[in-house]
Parts: sequence; structure tokens; C-alpha cells
Amino acid sequence: MMGTPQRPVLITGGGRRIGLALAHHFLNLRQPVIVSYRNDYPSIEGLRQAGAVCIQADFSTDEGILSFAEKVKSTTRGLRAIVHNASAWLAEKPGASLSDTLSCMLQIHVHAPYLLNHALQDLLCGHGHAASDIIHFTDYVVERGSDKHIAYAASKAALDNMTRSFARKLAPEVKVNAIAPSLILFNEDDDEQYRQKALNKSLMKIAPGEKEIIDLIDYLFTSCYVTGRSFGVDGGRPLN
Repeated sequence: MMGTPQRPVLITGGGRRIGLALAHHFLNLRQPVIVSYRNDYPSIEGLRQAGAVCIQADFSTDEGILSFAEKVKSTTRGLRAIVHNASAWLAEKPGASLSDTLSCMLQIHVHAPYLLNHALQDLLCGHGHAASDIIHFTDYVVERGSDKHIAYAASKAALDNMTRSFARKLAPEVKVNAIAPSLILFNEDDDEQYRQKALNKSLMKIAPGEKEIIDLIDYLFTSCYVTGRSFGVDGGRPLN
């Protein structure tokens, strides 16, 4: 008799950096993976070859978000988790529309997880106590604020709050937690001066890489008790 198929992990923004590393991590564990992507990077083809289901999505409109949700529903009857990794980082700049900046940040960091959590909750529920997870990626600036990225910080703070609200709504079947990172890894084009300046902002003085996030998510997935919490992965930066 065949066993019940494993439910896939859905990762938004899975084509680059932490999202990409997470996708490959779960695939290496033979865990089915669905990723959303906006731009077709070469890494997306690599994920497809590794067995991931890759769905192009445009989260810049509510219609695009809900259309993506329908595609996910047509792909699977259940989800093991949703990892809300898709993000954007816009600053308030002279000459740029403040309304557009705020709308963009709220769209990707608030509208997308809010609508997807509601639209896909039936795929997460019905599998047992603490059997599913939602992970929101926020930012260490949720506590500190940011004078140069005010809309970004505000949108991530809203996502942080939604973590507790969805934890209340979906317990005890679905655990909902947030990860608030800072300087996990550099971009390839970051010069040495920038890297050293960034490292000096934290107590631990390193960029730990994706494994630090992967290990935390593995822990949260195996826990049957932790929900509604935010985990700072920031090297002690708020204390420096």
C-alpha cells in the first residue's frame, strides 16, 4: 500500500539568495518544493531540474497574488509550509513618489502574505496538531526603525504583527513564526570597504550565510510548541 505523498513546502521568491538555498535544502531532503519567482533567473531552471515546481508570479497586484494562489491549489492538495521570503527594499529618495514607495512595500510585505495565508489555509489545515508551518521573513529594523527606509520598516513591522494574529487564528494545527534577519550574506558586488563597515555594525562581526536561517527553520518545523514568535538572526546588531 502506498504511503501518503509528502506535502510540498511553498517558498515565495525562491530564485535567489536565501529562498534559493532553502529550496535546494528541502529538495536535498527529498521534500517536495513549490517556489514562486518573478524573473526567470538561470537558478530557476536548476530548481526545475532538481524537481521543484516553479510558478511565475507577480505580487505587485492583488490579482497577481490571488492568481498565484489558484495555481498552487491546482498543483497540490496540501502544503507542509509557506515560507514568505519574497521581498523588496526601497528607500525614500528625492523625486520619487512617497505614495508609490509605501504602496510597493505594503504590497509585497503585507498584501502578499495576508492574501496567500487566507487563500491557502485549507491546504495547511487538516493534517494534525502542529503539522504545518507559516514562516514570515521580517527584518531587525522592526524593532529599531529606519530613517532611510521608513516604508520598508513599517511594512515589515506590519508583517511581524500579522505573525501573532495568524498564529492565534490557525492554532493548533498551523504554527506561525517570524524570522528577523540582518546581514546573513553579502552580494557578490559588495566591495571590501562596505563589507567591513557592515560587519562592524553587529556584535558577532560575521556574515553567517544561509545555513543559519536553514537551521532555524528546521527547528521551527520540528517543534510542536513554538508559535507566534519572532526570532532575531542579527548577530546582536540591535545591541551594538
